[in-house]
Amino acid sequence: MAREQARRIATAFLPAQRLGNRRDYYYSRGKLGSDPLYPGVLAALDEAPALPLLDIGCGLGLLAHVLRQHGSALAYHGLDIDADKIVRAERASTRAGLSQATFTCVDVSATLPAHHGNVALLDVLQYLPAAAQTQLLNAAATRLAPGARLVIRTTLADHSGRDRTTRITDMLAHLVGWMGTRPCHYPDAASLRAPLDAAGLHLRMTPLYGNTPFNNWLIVGVRPTAA
Repeated sequence: MAREQARRIATAFLPAQRLGNRRDYYYSRGKLGSDPLYPGVLAALDEAPALPLLDIGCGLGLLAHVLRQHGSALAYHGLDIDADKIVRAERASTRAGLSQATFTCVDVSATLPAHHGNVALLDVLQYLPAAAQTQLLNAAATRLAPGARLVIRTTLADHSGRDRTTRITDMLAHLVGWMGTRPCHYPDAASLRAPLDAAGLHLRMTPLYGNTPFNNWLIVGVRPTAA
């Protein structure tokens, strides 16, 4: 995103006190300004019907702010297992006036709320065992409305240099305390495609490297509309 766009969104994460902790502000500003994730997700959702979005593993809820700045009217529901991040996401959402954004603390590997619309699953799969990944992909697919999009960003295991760099960075994020859980299993293209093909989705998989050294891919699954 453009530097000024990133800065405007990040202001919602400033601390209430002048000398308060600015970690979320600098994190969100840096991520929005350097990660190709959000332009890729926006492009995918621009093609989707104007139905609610379930953001599985939402973290601080940055996607809700990006959608708002983009002019999207999609109702947004963010889910994350980290209760503290949910509290901080709610605080920033209130400060930014995101009236259609809600957040829930939940273990998404165990259960998902009822939903009928679009789904985002960004940088989540590698933190789950292989069987739980398949279960979550199946659950996400069943919550897609006809014509809606399932938008996934994940590393694909292919033993490349980018793959190794991503694994090391994910482990460091856990060691410094940003991610509460460590990476568990990285899916390959075949294991990710299989349950989504079985669910009847039309898929496209494209690299989403941007200017980063990471092996990130954007996977968009579309629930066909009735003939």
